[in-house]
Amino acid sequence: MKKIILAAVAVLVFGFTNAQKAQFGIKGGLNVANQIYSEDGAPSPSSIIGFHIGGFVEVKMSDKFSIQPEVLYSTQGSKFDMNVDYNGTNYNTEDVFKLSYINIPIMFKYYAAERFSLEAGPQIGFLTSSKLDVTVLGQSVSQNAKDLFESVDFGLNIGAGFDFTKNFSAGVRYNFGLANVAKTEGGDDSTVKNGVFSVSLGYKF
Repeated sequence: MKKIILAAVAVLVFGFTNAQKAQFGIKGGLNVANQIYSEDGAPSPSSIIGFHIGGFVEVKMSDKFSIQPEVLYSTQGSKFDMNVDYNGTNYNTEDVFKLSYINIPIMFKYYAAERFSLEAGPQIGFLTSSKLDVTVLGQSVSQNAKDLFESVDFGLNIGAGFDFTKNFSAGVRYNFGLANVAKTEGGDDSTVKNGVFSVSLGYKF
């Protein structure tokens, strides 16, 4: 019990000390999102434009290193074309997967210069919605596609940032999806992985 109490006190003291060096902030920006399909014969998807918005806290560990947890709402997905044969007639369709996630990245930042930082870290994402928009002969139909995708995604982020002032900053980042987000049945080894390039502006309080 004594060891548990001492450990708890140490955690509280550590957290209080680092809170003195923490900066809270908000950020938002542009996503260029795509997906990678591994199945033979699968269409070749192209990118769609989305956005992200949320908050973060940067905790300085030293002059060079900091840790930055974030919570971001992010719109992602991909688009592709397909040829569909229906009752002997061939139709060209334009298809768009529109996915929304609550992403929680934890970024480890290294300040290579006073205002310029490099960053990398893991990310977990929770799917909040998914739609498939299909356009054929100029008519569009949208349907819920949440049953096609797993509810949790994992990825790795790498990026860079620049602080214009103590308050305003900008950053670029790429998220490599590591998890198969497609729901598959037994014997189906096809995969779908997310990929997102993002550009953001941030404000630290």
